[in-house]
Amino acid sequence: MNISVILTFHTVFTFSLNPKPFFYLSFSLKGVAMSDNLPEVSKSITEEALWDSLPHEILSNVFLRLPIKSIITCTCVSKTWKSLIQNPSFISTHLHHSSNNDLLLFRLCPKPLAKAVKQLERIGDEKEFYALHWDDNTNFHQYTSFDDFPFHGQSATGVFRVVGTCNGLICLADDLNTYAYNFILWNPCVKKYVRLPTPNFSFMTTGPFTAAVGFGFDSKTNDYKVVRFVTPEDGDFEEGESPPKVEVYSLATGKWRVVTAQCPKCAVRDTMLVCLRLQAFVNGALHLVCYKTTPEIRFLHFVLVFDLEDEVFREIPLPKYSDMFYWKWVSILAYGNSIAVIKPGYSVDTLDIWVLKNYADASSWTKIISLDAQAPPQDIPRPPSGFYRVKIPSLKAFRKSGEAILETYKKQLVSRNLETQDVKDLGITGSTYSFVDPYIESLVLLDKLDLALTY
Repeated sequence: MNISVILTFHTVFTFSLNPKPFFYLSFSLKGVAMSDNLPEVSKSITEEALWDSLPHEILSNVFLRLPIKSIITCTCVSKTWKSLIQNPSFISTHLHHSSNNDLLLFRLCPKPLAKAVKQLERIGDEKEFYALHWDDNTNFHQYTSFDDFPFHGQSATGVFRVVGTCNGLICLADDLNTYAYNFILWNPCVKKYVRLPTPNFSFMTTGPFTAAVGFGFDSKTNDYKVVRFVTPEDGDFEEGESPPKVEVYSLATGKWRVVTAQCPKCAVRDTMLVCLRLQAFVNGALHLVCYKTTPEIRFLHFVLVFDLEDEVFREIPLPKYSDMFYWKWVSILAYGNSIAVIKPGYSVDTLDIWVLKNYADASSWTKIISLDAQAPPQDIPRPPSGFYRVKIPSLKAFRKSGEAILETYKKQLVSRNLETQDVKDLGITGSTYSFVDPYIESLVLLDKLDLALTY
């Protein structure tokens, strides 16, 4: 394969107390494929040493300003460039630069796919759809889409559950109403993924169980972790009266291991509650709503916190009346540097949003609003089955501005200002399996040469 490269040097002077010239490089590449095999260089520039002779500091500054697709292309130019870009230090630096971009990830399921999954029918060619949108208040334009979903047809139920996102990685779990153990860490920006090995706790080793899954980042060890909380339901099972079994998958080691710290006695909620957000990663810790039994209260709900750095547990009490049955259907989400819980209210037609105003103070729970069917949007959302409230909004995510993204009964996604009550139709159609989350583009997995697969 031939490659033609045009190199142009520019000098830009940045004025400060000590002005220093800053050099950057602009170039165009033709005919470069994403491959581990380096292409041959055309006669226009035959000296690979010319590229390699550029100071790494200048190259790094150049690469940090390029779109990710261009950075990936640059790995095909020379071994030096490839080594620099795949260096964990550069990947971390790039992640820091990318964190300023305000993007939202949308996972959508086409209506035929959602219908086939619901009716347990054979899925067709319709795939899960993933796209990034700008999260700003002036427009909501699509930034890019990931049309080549590589795991179509690999789920036991037809669709994956999105556990969460962290630093460009999307954690997928194939655990909707099934004992399947298919977990994937996927970075669509670099077209790489890691398929996790079978966990320690399964039906064969534990018997019937309920499991919850969390995903986040351990900044102390620069490691990404998937955590399973497994509540056995054998013959001796007493709901909420024994601690769950907990295991952690470490991307750094590529293995599952059992957590040695003692987890509080409690029970986790089932992933069959697909319309709810069951975990939130905030301040280096996973947060899940669980419930336990006390001498006074049959089911007392609380937030179970698992610190990913020290791998220890603690508890955060929920607002008052957490012993009421409707806390079973609460969602938990990140809200800035704290957490929010969304639960059915006392009225048939309301949904309460509670925010922990001061993360370090469990008494700072504050109800910021009760959403109801009469307030905009008047198009009421889809109801789950049973006696769950049938006319309340379905909250999908919080935007950086604090606005809430809601899904209506007709599956339309809207953005609502919780202060002014203004509503904006985002022009996006959701489904039962819609997922929305803040997203950061990254090069994570690019350095996992022996672990990550390319598609």
